[in-house]
Amino acid sequence: MGHVLPENKSIWIGLTTIYGIWLKKSDTVLAKVKVDRMKKVKDITEEEQKKIGDEIRTFILENDLKREVAFAIKRLKEIKCYRGMRHNVGLPVRGQVTRKNARTAKKLLGRNKVRPVLKK
Repeated sequence: MGHVLPENKSIWIGLTTIYGIWLKKSDTVLAKVKVDRMKKVKDITEEEQKKIGDEIRTFILENDLKREVAFAIKRLKEIKCYRGMRHNVGLPVRGQVTRKNARTAKKLLGRNKVRPVLKK
């Protein structure tokens, strides 16, 4: 798929360097094509590479996935829902408490930008 995997890592860890594949998905792909997950990337044969590549092509990955995520966030911002407003301001979106944590986001924004949104 045009993506170079690290040679010395196990194949199930190496596949996670592709955006959109995490450990669980990597494990299921390798189980489906019957490849040992502890096999090193450099030890994979051409036939196994082809099987893994065909299986991975069924997923939405890399730039297409990034585009979909960006479009979903943009839609939330356009309809001005709560989550969209939190994305706009740069605060945590999924209900985390901001009194003690999220300091980095507040520091980057400055207190004057954060305070008016919290009062509304």
